[in-house]
Amino acid sequence: MDYLDKLENESIYIIREAYSQIKDVAILWSIGKDSTTLLWLIRKAFFGQIPFPAIHIDTGYKFEEIYRFREHYAKEWGLDLRIYKNEQAIRRGMSPDKGRFECCTQLKTDTLKIAVAKENLKALYLGIRRDEHGIRAKERIFSVRDEEFEWNYKSQAPELWGQYKTKVNRNEHIRIHPMLNWTELDIWRYIEREKIPVVDLYFAKEGKRYRSIGCASCCEPVDSSADSIDKILSELRTTIISERSGRTQDKESRFIMQKLRSLGYM
Repeated sequence: MDYLDKLENESIYIIREAYSQIKDVAILWSIGKDSTTLLWLIRKAFFGQIPFPAIHIDTGYKFEEIYRFREHYAKEWGLDLRIYKNEQAIRRGMSPDKGRFECCTQLKTDTLKIAVAKENLKALYLGIRRDEHGIRAKERIFSVRDEEFEWNYKSQAPELWGQYKTKVNRNEHIRIHPMLNWTELDIWRYIEREKIPVVDLYFAKEGKRYRSIGCASCCEPVDSSADSIDKILSELRTTIISERSGRTQDKESRFIMQKLRSLGYM
């Protein structure tokens, strides 16, 4: 068993353990490389099927490539895809021009609250990793939110010897992070091994590529000639540029990111 096998087995164990305890769940699919890899792992965990919905929070500002990828693979993989938009906020004119913090809160966090309430969900699977951002390093694999979705990172259950908090209290909501221990390099190695399809924005064109994708208004490409997975792997082994360096900096500061996450941001 190699390193990727161990990561895969750990993630599949977490996925199955969570589902054995909590049935009112869904996966949050952003269409990025991490959430698509998580989708792949869930399909493996349940022998090619996903026994719960995939939810996409659509701000209306995603890359066109993301929408095309979503429609194609939702159909090919037979997903029970549920798309949510905060139509009221959009009608009020909410956009990135109003400020990234406010935009993310209303078009992402508030929309997620709407989705969870409508679907009556007790838990969500998310494809986040500790190495992606300093604030995410504080997360647990089973991360508890209160009834208002607020996250108190100082008050999380310890996770020792594979023992997790899988019981959901009446006024709690749990985020499940099966890939929390993975790294960006692990993700790309696994994508290469498993031949997982990803949005082609990750591959260099004219000397630029995206390392992290989301809303087009909040992402910038980085300088790169990596137009294949082999070249991406080589680049990641030597780069000193952070993965989210192409994200809007007024949102990516530690203070703002921690504030967003404390309110329920992905």
